[in-house]
Amino acid sequence: MDLELTPQDLAFRDEVRDFLESALTPELRQAGRRATSVFMDKRYSLAWQKILHGRGWVAPSWPVDYGGPGWNEMQRYIFAAECARAGAPSLAPMGLKMVGPVIMGYGAPEQKAYYLPRILSGEDYWCQGYSEPGAGSDLAALQLRARVDGDHYVLDGSKIWTTHAHWANRMFCLVRTKADGKPQAGITFLLLEMDTPGISVKPIVTLAGEHEVNQVFFDNVRVPVANRIGEENAGWTVAKYLLEFERGGGSAAGLKVSYGRLCELARAEGLLDDPAYRAKLAAAGTALEAIEMTEHRVMAALASGKNPGPASSMLKTQGTEAMQRLDELAIEGAGCYAAVDQREAREPGANLPIVGPDHSLTLMARYLNNRAASIYGGSNEIQRDIMARLVLGL
Repeated sequence: MDLELTPQDLAFRDEVRDFLESALTPELRQAGRRATSVFMDKRYSLAWQKILHGRGWVAPSWPVDYGGPGWNEMQRYIFAAECARAGAPSLAPMGLKMVGPVIMGYGAPEQKAYYLPRILSGEDYWCQGYSEPGAGSDLAALQLRARVDGDHYVLDGSKIWTTHAHWANRMFCLVRTKADGKPQAGITFLLLEMDTPGISVKPIVTLAGEHEVNQVFFDNVRVPVANRIGEENAGWTVAKYLLEFERGGGSAAGLKVSYGRLCELARAEGLLDDPAYRAKLAAAGTALEAIEMTEHRVMAALASGKNPGPASSMLKTQGTEAMQRLDELAIEGAGCYAAVDQREAREPGANLPIVGPDHSLTLMARYLNNRAASIYGGSNEIQRDIMARLVLGL
């Protein structure tokens, strides 16, 4: 594994930097810097997606045949690192990073032809219908029923913690099509339109005071059988494939930027003279180096044609816990100013005074939002179980 950038890599890095310098507006930069979640406000993520789509860079990991740029693993890593460094807004991952690869891997030709261009352009904005009130990390316990009626499935039940369902026009959804036998063997993967009669969305306001997640109710909702991905009752296999992309890798670049900001905060607050705090910073930095090296190992495996596999569980666990540790250190460093609720002032372009230093503005909201990171995508306890079985053979 060679970590040195080649002259070609350096030239590509400079090309990306020049593009970001010219394409990122002040509003988009501020939106990226003031984000308190991995899920950006739709106004800014779609504006940035449109710019990237015009350049052909909106889906770095997609094959050329489906509209991707044809980059290698190092180019994708460089692009992610430079976007993080420049403060670019994150893109909504549900379409580009999750259901898009699933449609490529399991979709029929007509599904690929219809959905993939709409995902790239942002014409379709997706949400994920996985978790339910009684089925979160134990996803196999889901109970949203789908019975066949002619050429439609009829859905009854609910989904919960559905991120951006209030903005999405489409959902990819796991439903129960068979009640007997092994639970995993009765699940089907469907695509549906959010304006279908019988769907209602109820907001859930988080501890950070933000409306990001929702509960979605299904009352006699009719979804065409043609919207199924894969075979009936084979959705568990499709779901696991998707979760490898949701969980795996790509966090080191953003974590390193967050660590740099934490070091700036510590310097501004005079904490670099505190041996105890300085030791915590050093330990956090060492953990980030380990994550980055693990990601490079995964990059090398991907370059040889392998998928993330159980390594995605390791990276998901390490990355989310490192992120939470950085949040905790930032709260500790900012002191009482971190607790001030200033959600209106966090809006890009807001002309409101900030209580305390600028670096304290988003800390508490980010800390509260990121507590969920070790739960969504499969809780870290579940990830450790996967590693124990598939890596350690226990």
